Amino acid sequence: MLNNGRGRIAKVEPYRKPPCMNQALANYHKILAGESLPRFRSADLELRIKEAFKLLEECELCSRECRVDRTAGEKGYCRVGNKLSVSSCFDHLGEEYFFVPSFTIFFNSCTFSCQFCQNWEISQIEDTDGTPAVAETELARAIDSHSYCKNVNFVGGEPTPYLPFILGTLNHVKSNIPVVWNSNFYMSDKSMNLLEGVVDIYLSDFKYGNDDCAQRLSDVPNYSEVVRRNHLLAFKDAELAIRHLILPNHLDCCTRPILEFIAEKFGDMAVVNLMDQYRPCYRAHRFPDIDRRITVEEFETVVSYAQKLGLNFIT
Repeated sequence: MLNNGRGRIAKVEPYRKPPCMNQALANYHKILAGESLPRFRSADLELRIKEAFKLLEECELCSRECRVDRTAGEKGYCRVGNKLSVSSCFDHLGEEYFFVPSFTIFFNSCTFSCQFCQNWEISQIEDTDGTPAVAETELARAIDSHSYCKNVNFVGGEPTPYLPFILGTLNHVKSNIPVVWNSNFYMSDKSMNLLEGVVDIYLSDFKYGNDDCAQRLSDVPNYSEVVRRNHLLAFKDAELAIRHLILPNHLDCCTRPILEFIAEKFGDMAVVNLMDQYRPCYRAHRFPDIDRRITVEEFETVVSYAQKLGLNFIT
């Protein structure tokens, strides 16, 4: 049974294109205005679903490539088995303003182990077997019943371990609702191929500017190569919005390299959300460099640098 009672029904205003987005989200705005259809409508979902479930036999959905047989009940790093496990879904009013209201679907578990995760209760769940399975048709009906929202937002935890079930769900969706893939961007190249032509907006969580910080704070190997590759593939495929949660003491090692990469590769054609709401939680107190909120000076430094680089950003 879906837990979709946490949110409230949002008052939906007539669609108006935000003035500052330029062409960065042009196709998304066309869908909202009824001038075009979401991309999953023209995708060969049946073929993709078969390919995606085949990957579960030797799972390589994320770039850890655990190669466990999830169809036989084996579990890899994400601890997700062979069922659709939804933590909650509701009208989210706290997303970027051009996404609100967003019908946001939170999945259990994650492919990262972030020591400062603000959703650790669902992302670091020990075993998803303890949560009820949700049928793809049931989730599709929930999406259709919230089609007044500006998008369906697949997040988590992390949506990647559930990619076959998400594709299966979209195959039952009847409404013309834009698809947002809200992810840590550690998908494998095979998953990126399956998502191609399905997603309308990739919404990334770009955390680190180097591999050392990623390994130490999120237990993620080869972060930079994978995540940068996937940003390039996403930008080539669809529209791109990038979240960067500013960490205290990580401006030089993480924030600056990330913003420079965005400026070089995407210019003002990706929307960047510079997020100042970091707070030390979960296990952050074990790491002195992130055991505090960011300062006003740190945030102003980041905003000034984003302006200097000519980024299309919001705060």
